[in-house]
Amino acid sequence: MTRNFATLPLLLLLIVISLPLTVMYGFLILDTFTDAPPGELWPDRFTLEHWRFLFDGGEIGNVWAAAGNSLILAGSMTVIVLTVSTTGAYALSRLNLPFRRFFLAGVLVMHAFPSVTLLIGVFFVLNLTGLYNSMIGVILVKSSLMLPFGIWIMKGFYDAVPWEIEMAGVQDGASRFTVWRRLILPQVKPGLVALSVFSFLDGWGEYLLPRILAPGSDMEVLSVFLNELIAADQLGFNFNLFKSVGVFYTLPVVLLYVIFQHRLMNIFGGGTKG
Repeated sequence: MTRNFATLPLLLLLIVISLPLTVMYGFLILDTFTDAPPGELWPDRFTLEHWRFLFDGGEIGNVWAAAGNSLILAGSMTVIVLTVSTTGAYALSRLNLPFRRFFLAGVLVMHAFPSVTLLIGVFFVLNLTGLYNSMIGVILVKSSLMLPFGIWIMKGFYDAVPWEIEMAGVQDGASRFTVWRRLILPQVKPGLVALSVFSFLDGWGEYLLPRILAPGSDMEVLSVFLNELIAADQLGFNFNLFKSVGVFYTLPVVLLYVIFQHRLMNIFGGGTKG
């Protein structure tokens, strides 16, 4: 009981700090289902008009196509990051590779660079390889930018797995690949789940790379779709419609957080031994 009272001031402080955000999100949700008279704060009627874009895109375009393209980008990126991170991090954690510490330091330095500082170099590479203005190029670039984070995090989880588990499998006659797949991977499952969620959310929310590296592509992602909705001045800008599309855009993020909120915190528990 004393412990509960001791944390009460902290809880009250957190409530006060988060209250403006709570009110803001509350009005955001309210505006998607209501209409307010011009110049008034409070709505005067309930309506589902702002959600018609889910069934009839009309002049704003096909939101489901944009959502599908975002899903392709985020899903492909997640598969690439998981595949390379799980294998590369295992090699860095378990094998005595030359220049291992130098490579790990380089991985951290690579992750420190924001993507906007690499756009010119990335543009020349994609243009040279013929991948500019294509979703494949965006997927490869976005995945490569996420890989340093994924490799470093998964290495921490591998470092936390006792060597005895691996040595027992090797002594029983199993190959190194079998030991990794059947004994080691189950031990780092929290890291796999958390990295999958973070990779998916990173790809789902990406705007800059699809906008710049695939400006004429037919695979318009949902973030670019939102930007085009703002730019469509000739349609008569509808704030409530824009808010509804924004809420639709955030639904997968909220859903993933609700499902995996406990596992997401484990991504920082894998350790960072060099």
